[in-house]
Amino acid sequence: MTQPVTVQIHCRLTVTVHSPEAVTEFAVRQLAAAGIDWAEEEDDLETATADLRADLLDCLASVAEPARMLDGIPGVSAEGGHIWAEPGDGTAP
Repeated sequence: MTQPVTVQIHCRLTVTVHSPEAVTEFAVRQLAAAGIDWAEEEDDLETATADLRADLLDCLASVAEPARMLDGIPGVSAEGGHIWAEPGDGTAP
């Protein structure tokens, strides 16, 4: 059997948000369902929810799942990943 090979995939994705409210509500639902032990965290659920509602870029980045890009590919596993969002130039591609 051959040794596993570790690679990094770099990707830039331009996203147009048609409904910031829908993104925010989705992120809030995911946060509430995450099963976080808030006693172990600096924030509480209410504060974390308010933070999501206040920043669309952080909100969108919080729900993006880099490992899903490789779903269904046999012999591949994804660990880790870092996602962030930046404002675009406002024009559609």
